[in-house]
Amino acid sequence: MCGIVGYVGKRPVRELLLDGLKKLEYRGYDSAGISVIGEDRIETVRAVGNLDALRAKLDGLARAQIEDETAEEGAVAVAVRPATTGIGHTRWATHGRVTEENAHPHYDSADRFHVVVNGIVENYMTLKERLLAAGSVFTSETDAEVIAHLIAEHYDGDLADAVRGAYGELEGHYAFVAMGLDEPETLVGARRECPLIVGRGEGEQFVASAVPAFLAQTRSVQYVDNGEIVVLTPDGVTITTPAGDRVERAVETVDWDEETAEKGGYETFMLKEIHEQADAVAETIADRTARGSGVDLGEQGVLDEAILKDVKRIVVVACGTAYHAGLIGRYAIEEWARVPVEVDVASEYRYRNPVVGPGDLVIGISQSGETADTLAAMRKAKERGAAVLAITNVMGSQVTRDADGVLFTRAGLEVSVPATKTFLCQVAVVYLLALRLAELRGTLDPARLASSWAR
Repeated sequence: MCGIVGYVGKRPVRELLLDGLKKLEYRGYDSAGISVIGEDRIETVRAVGNLDALRAKLDGLARAQIEDETAEEGAVAVAVRPATTGIGHTRWATHGRVTEENAHPHYDSADRFHVVVNGIVENYMTLKERLLAAGSVFTSETDAEVIAHLIAEHYDGDLADAVRGAYGELEGHYAFVAMGLDEPETLVGARRECPLIVGRGEGEQFVASAVPAFLAQTRSVQYVDNGEIVVLTPDGVTITTPAGDRVERAVETVDWDEETAEKGGYETFMLKEIHEQADAVAETIADRTARGSGVDLGEQGVLDEAILKDVKRIVVVACGTAYHAGLIGRYAIEEWARVPVEVDVASEYRYRNPVVGPGDLVIGISQSGETADTLAAMRKAKERGAAVLAITNVMGSQVTRDADGVLFTRAGLEVSVPATKTFLCQVAVVYLLALRLAELRGTLDPARLASSWAR
């Protein structure tokens, strides 16, 4: 994964982008870069290494510019309006080596369109060959660069239309933000599977991979759904389908404060989150066991308990740490509820021809709610008639909109890449589900159930 951030408004953009990238550095730290729209060109600075390397390079360039200006005999100071539109990126390499050329932002042959991308373009080689044949000049080894060239190819005076045209040719899972020299007060983003969130301000707008990137500036957000295009100008935000049909989306207020998104006095996010495990698990299970005689899952929405009672088989689909939470949960479900459970790596499941359908319950576990392979596996199961339950930590994430029912882990914000509190909370939620299944199906002795609540 990578982190992307963008800003359009009236304030100088450089520090806003750097501050936003600092909050997203956990998403990638092998290289970073920013592009800002200047008076007559787009200025780009990229560096290999963590964000400190990018900041040092920017500071060095600024000092060199000052020295050049003061060295000119009789130089007259000229006030230049600082850039107020820009995009930034922090990279975790997938395609291409860790080099400055492969760092984002990427741009087209004429250097008029710049993009930052999170995710993977699966058909990039086919697109690249066509673009090369048409005269495009590539400067990197990445799959992401094709997006900039596609936008240039589709551009006919409207950046949003060009992004829609490019989006229609892309395959894979990604989110990107584009800007163009001919429309200096416009950013256009697009999302397929990977997250993209808008931050709303007065006369300014933000867009990023995650809320912490702009949390110090605004708590007003709009969530961009899968398969949508978003256009940002200082005056407002428009969300559309790829066909251009307008989508109405409420502005929501996040209840985090900036301190919550920071390290809370600990040396690292991971250490902080390890110490938050007990509170996170307590928050996850407390009211669900408050009645003292059973489990109240309450949040299942349209997933009727009759489905749980009559389910013939359970399939857990997940990736990474969430997959291992499913492996632990399998023991509890089979032991207590006596339902057979399979646990599949979602990236394998989505490309199989799985035997799944009515009578099955498929549980997708995803901390972010945006894991592309898990989402694809859940959709495949749902298309074949299985009931689908999501376990996630993020309200409003894509998985919550795709599933028939949702159980939230309530672990709070987790920044560290190695999962700590979210993993424990996933296990706790699966245990609660296992106990509720046992209650509904009558597979545990009542005295044993009662003793569980007594403890």
